[in-house]
Amino acid sequence: MDQRTSRVDEHSRYYNQIAGSNPERLGALSDGIFAVSMTLLVLALAVPAAADVKEAGGLSPALVHLVPNLVTYFMSFLTLGIFWVGQQTQLSQLERSDRDYTWIMLAFLLFVTLVPFSTGLLAAYYQSRLALVEYWLNILVLGLFILAGAEYAARRGLFPEANLRTIINAVRRRVFIAQGLYLLATVLCVVDTRLSIGLIVAIQLNYAIAPRILFLHRL
Repeated sequence: MDQRTSRVDEHSRYYNQIAGSNPERLGALSDGIFAVSMTLLVLALAVPAAADVKEAGGLSPALVHLVPNLVTYFMSFLTLGIFWVGQQTQLSQLERSDRDYTWIMLAFLLFVTLVPFSTGLLAAYYQSRLALVEYWLNILVLGLFILAGAEYAARRGLFPEANLRTIINAVRRRVFIAQGLYLLATVLCVVDTRLSIGLIVAIQLNYAIAPRILFLHRL
């Protein structure tokens, strides 16, 4: 009787109860989207046209003109690298997935695909506070979705129980500190947007390199 009831319950499960249950497929999709987004960043680095070089008096001035594009490219590659590591770290800790978690991560990937646009906008208008705030909002939303995914996974028991507190505390600490630092960098745009961009790059380099310095290593 118990076995027959179990079989009936198994066959009567709804589609939404079984959808999105494979974290490996989610990871594969994420890798592809991050790879495409990282590649698209380089499209903003257009080679100076020969006619423009002649009119400007040489290649050097044209290359100097490309500096904002180079800086924002480097900054955004770091941005995507940091969030790719963050998402893959979270996915690697999952015991299983479900439909709602998958859609949280798909929403995260939606904003990953917007990073090339945010980069191009900032490169073209690097002295504009609005362009800088738009770039920061892109980073903010990515961080919020990383946090939302971890909070949901913790609440639904998708992480192993033995490591649950360690995982969720590590994610919260990283997101809160990082987003606080990005906010501080963005506020500096009231002085000069170039200060904001410089500090964002410094923050990202710290997270990418993770220097063995007590205070910085814990950020």
